Amino acid sequence: MKMEIIPVLHNVSSVQRLVDSVKTAYSLGAKAFVVTKAYGGAAQSGVAEAMRISLKLNRQFIVLPDLDDAVELLRPDRILLLTYDYSKNTLDLENMEEMNGRTLVVVSGSDPEFSSSELKLGEPIYFKDSPGKIGPIGELALILYTLARTGVSR
Repeated sequence: MKMEIIPVLHNVSSVQRLVDSVKTAYSLGAKAFVVTKAYGGAAQSGVAEAMRISLKLNRQFIVLPDLDDAVELLRPDRILLLTYDYSKNTLDLENMEEMNGRTLVVVSGSDPEFSSSELKLGEPIYFKDSPGKIGPIGELALILYTLARTGVSR
């Protein structure tokens, strides 16, 4: 079974963070991008700009009210919640080709990263040997670049 990665930016208010995350994901081969719980400037103008970028590149852009909506509608086999503060396991970038199925890779667009109910939706995980929190754009870039090198579908 081939792995399909779907990047998700959750709980974001920053227009620039949303737009930069979308640009990063698409430049590294993502075919779709999901935003959940956008508010403030991200909801007012960031979503429109991200949609413009997506249409221009012929990519899917999905906006949903909350993370559990993404889980319900996209029916992933695995949900990775990238969280430095609450991670229980580590993600080894050297062995990502061993992962299979549809995977939501969820990064948080704000602090705190995830609520306790959101943490129960997936697997709280962070990069092996990471000395600290990288941030959502860097986190997406690391995972998608690694997968691009291994030939995984995004």
